[in-house]
Amino acid sequence: MGNRVSREDFEWVYTDQPHATRRQEILAKYPEIKSLMKPDSNLIWIVIMMVLTQFVAFYLVKDLDWKWVLFWAYAFGSCVNHSMTLAIHEVSHNSAFGHYKAMWNRWFGIFANLPIGVPYSVSFKRYHMDHHRYLGGDGIDVDIPTDFEGWFFCTTFRKFIWVILQPLFYAFRPLFINPKPISYLEIINTVIQITFDIVVYYVLGVKSLVYMLAASLFGLGLHPISGHFIAEHYMFLKGHETYSYYGPLNLLTFNVGYHNEHHDFPNIPGKSLPLVRKIAAEYYDNLPHYNSWIKVLYDFVTDDTISPYSRMKRHLKGNEVQE
Repeated sequence: MGNRVSREDFEWVYTDQPHATRRQEILAKYPEIKSLMKPDSNLIWIVIMMVLTQFVAFYLVKDLDWKWVLFWAYAFGSCVNHSMTLAIHEVSHNSAFGHYKAMWNRWFGIFANLPIGVPYSVSFKRYHMDHHRYLGGDGIDVDIPTDFEGWFFCTTFRKFIWVILQPLFYAFRPLFINPKPISYLEIINTVIQITFDIVVYYVLGVKSLVYMLAASLFGLGLHPISGHFIAEHYMFLKGHETYSYYGPLNLLTFNVGYHNEHHDFPNIPGKSLPLVRKIAAEYYDNLPHYNSWIKVLYDFVTDDTISPYSRMKRHLKGNEVQE
């Protein structure tokens, strides 16, 4: 169904990513931005409240009809769980306790992972740091789709299915692009998560467990917030690698929409990224940006010039130090 997309390969570039250069220029002109490079203690309390909210939801759905379990999984749980993944994104940058308490952040990420149902916090940290260091790096940046994704999901209908299945591709893509040895923290993350899932099943029942897992699958798939997956780096305009979003859903996503600002200053918590844009407005106001993630999803599916191939890739120089 739908026309076949016109792209048959990634957009290969032979320049370095733009964020390091822009960061140096902005810091030279506005050194006060360094004062924003500090942890956000409010993040700790927000995450705790979100986890407890989902615990209450697990209890409330345990005796509902299945249709209502799935309804609330999409209408409510999906928003909380997707937001929680972005809280984990913040924690992966040590925004909760700071860089001097890195392990505190790792343990807190494992705690934040609980209502998502699938262990991923520690693994996300390992791969996400590579995404920042080597944006678009062939064989390293697992945010880039595989060749199979670009080749197969090449029509309107197939791209629609790809959007629905995004959480599965994000989960398994690292195994094909850049598999890493399993770390002891990943084993701990997995054991704690599976133990928690078993406790939910035996204490509250299968409906609470399904609600938890469905909330994650729905929230990371065909969902308005999931527009950020595509909005961040898919090349809707030739030559532009990263895009920001300045719409209201930033309130639920720890300002992940401020994505140019985030890649320029990954040590600044999301709470302060709007201030970065305000201070260095001349660097950001003229960059292409979005105001609707829903429109991004619609345009991605319907535009026959856009596909999973619409990403900038670069060959790296062979001296990479991965996380």
